[in-house]
Amino acid sequence: MNIPAELKYTKDHEWVSIEGNIATIGITHFAQSELGDIVYVDVDTLDETVDKDEVFGTVEAVKTVSDLFMPLTGEVIEFNETLEDEPELVNSDPYNDGWMIKIKITNESEIETLLNAEAYKELIGA
Repeated sequence: MNIPAELKYTKDHEWVSIEGNIATIGITHFAQSELGDIVYVDVDTLDETVDKDEVFGTVEAVKTVSDLFMPLTGEVIEFNETLEDEPELVNSDPYNDGWMIKIKITNESEIETLLNAEAYKELIGA
């Protein structure tokens, strides 16, 4: 199971990479493996501020649709448009080319609520 040590994680299986006040967000290797083949990623919150734990979009797999939850409160400033034509990148490269959104963090104190890699491994039993 691929769980990069430099990232932060949520109990809802999103990963977060933070640089300054910008966070890049996607779903974890574990999440994509549980969902199966990703066929569509829908994010309709571009240019909106979304609160922590609120839904920022959905990911559709062959057999299911799953909500995507904001790990931190912030303004959605970018959507990975490559996923419109290649949603399978979420399966093949969830931590790099398969990222979903970038946000401008509006409440940096929430970063402390995220899990580190060790805590996430424990959560998923890895």
